[in-house]
Amino acid sequence: MIDAVFYIRNQKTNGFKISGHSDFSEEGPDIVCAAVSSACYMAVNTVTEILGCGIEEDVDDGYMKITLKDANKNAQDIFDGLKLHLSELSKDYPDFIKISTEV
Repeated sequence: MIDAVFYIRNQKTNGFKISGHSDFSEEGPDIVCAAVSSACYMAVNTVTEILGCGIEEDVDDGYMKITLKDANKNAQDIFDGLKLHLSELSKDYPDFIKISTEV
């Protein structure tokens, strides 16, 4: 199961941690894992490359932890969008994605 934890600071999403594998299918054709990975990388690349925000990151196979170095409303909105996207995916694949928040 993919476990997604979103970090909330001052009522805004400041980062997230994604860990695990969905095990929906074998590696490669696993559409759930691909959807989650793609969404996470798009969010992070938008925050760092488009908005120019600094992040703290820890990325490994089946693991991604990202937090903003400094508060940025646009970046926080992108992370909120990622949370919404993954929440919608979890409705379609409830046995494969779990979403939670940490304050």
